[in-house]
Amino acid sequence: MAATTAPPLAYRDAPEAPVRTNKKSAWGSPTTYFIALVLVAITLAPVAYIVLGGFRTNSQITESPSGLPAPWVVSNYTEVLKSSVFWQQLGNSTLVALVTTVGVVVLGVMASYVLARYRFRGRGAMYSLFAAGLMFPITVAITPLYILIKNIGLINNLAGVILPQIAFALPTTIIILVPFLRAIPEEIEEAAWLDGCGRLGFFFRMVLRLSLPGVLTTGILAFVASWNSYILPLFILNDQGKYTLPLGVQAFSSQYSQDTAKVLAFTSLSMIPALVFFSLFERRIVGGLQGAVKG
Repeated sequence: MAATTAPPLAYRDAPEAPVRTNKKSAWGSPTTYFIALVLVAITLAPVAYIVLGGFRTNSQITESPSGLPAPWVVSNYTEVLKSSVFWQQLGNSTLVALVTTVGVVVLGVMASYVLARYRFRGRGAMYSLFAAGLMFPITVAITPLYILIKNIGLINNLAGVILPQIAFALPTTIIILVPFLRAIPEEIEEAAWLDGCGRLGFFFRMVLRLSLPGVLTTGILAFVASWNSYILPLFILNDQGKYTLPLGVQAFSSQYSQDTAKVLAFTSLSMIPALVFFSLFERRIVGGLQGAVKG
């Protein structure tokens, strides 16, 4: 029997070559960071101009439109905050946004659960119909929608804004939530059945908890979209006491067209709640969208 020969000593004792890591690929290209910073600056510049403009006087804005406040003036913001019109419009926007969000989340979760977990004829066509709703903006349907709302007596009523907003937000909600609900393993549902849990019990005890990231994502998107909605309230609401903040900004800028600083202060106070809300839950939105793609 032939003896096996050992490998040469040089090959046995040779140290392993170190793995070289490309620092440029690990940290990214400087060009990428530069482009990202430019895009961030372009996005934040208008917001910063509006906020800082509220701390200036009209003469400062006229002399140096892009300058900083010198001195800082807080009277524009205090006068807006003392106005009852601002708080009334803030309450209208909050009410419309909250009711719209609740309606979108509740109806969206229930419809998505049926499309994701039930098997019935026409399920694919129904899902495709909701997907097609993403390509149907509200501006296209504003005229027939106005006629419909007028016929049912909801003109100059906040409900006439809330109901269409819920309807037009459902396609996005369903497209995001269906992958979440489909990704729930069937073994969990079978175990729930063995424990005596029915379909409704499984829905409330398990489905809602497992799909919470997607639910939060759709709720945040619905809230921000409702808060910033302009075209629908413009057609439906004609009483200034029913105005939401986007309409209030337009009415305020028309009333105080000569007082640019105060208009900027009113505008910045109107958009701050949505910006803060979106910034606080930004990670939730990203995580929810990633889960929808993976599902």
